[in-house]
Amino acid sequence: MNILIVEDDNDINKLLNEIMNSDGYTTKSAYSGTEALIYLEMQNFDVVLLDLMIPGLSGEELLLKIRQNKNMPVIIISAKDDKHTKIDMLKNGADDFISKPFDVDEVLARVESNLRRYSSEKNIYCKTNEIIFREINLNIDTREITINGKDICLTSREFDILQLLIHNPKKVFTKSNIFESVWEEDYMGDDNTINVHISNLRNKISKYAENEYIQTIWGIGYKLEV
Repeated sequence: MNILIVEDDNDINKLLNEIMNSDGYTTKSAYSGTEALIYLEMQNFDVVLLDLMIPGLSGEELLLKIRQNKNMPVIIISAKDDKHTKIDMLKNGADDFISKPFDVDEVLARVESNLRRYSSEKNIYCKTNEIIFREINLNIDTREITINGKDICLTSREFDILQLLIHNPKKVFTKSNIFESVWEEDYMGDDNTINVHISNLRNKISKYAENEYIQTIWGIGYKLEV
């Protein structure tokens, strides 16, 4: 298992490496958000341990970058442990939050717990051009989708929204998250655009699927029903 440790304090970075290595994990150290992003583009990691107060790209910004196309567990380890920070990080896709100063055994336990949950949940299977999630099969190259073996017709936006949700099954997306990720434009508060696309997507999926897939998180946005 490969773990990326993003921490600018040399002593803490070294300690986290020693903790993980002693338990059999392979680690890579990054000392800024920019450096971490480079490693994430070059290599696949099973877990990211992320400090928030890092130079370059901040921990908050790096988390959002990670959640654009990756769904491995991200565990925040930070001295910024006020309630609002914790809530914001969890809403933005963090899987866990450990406050500094931390307990060595707790860090190991949290890593192991998140890895177990990540590997056992979701039933997502990815190949180079294909994503399979329960009844749904998305072909990334041809942009075709089948549910229980039956072809369904999605618009380009609907396909992109579904792909975004399946790639990040535990993340709650705000409407602005979805709009800026799929339309690649600044969100101007047009909720109706997102509402219509989500409604159409739900209707098309429900014709062939036995389960609900898109869950509304009232007051926040949407997430995949796992």
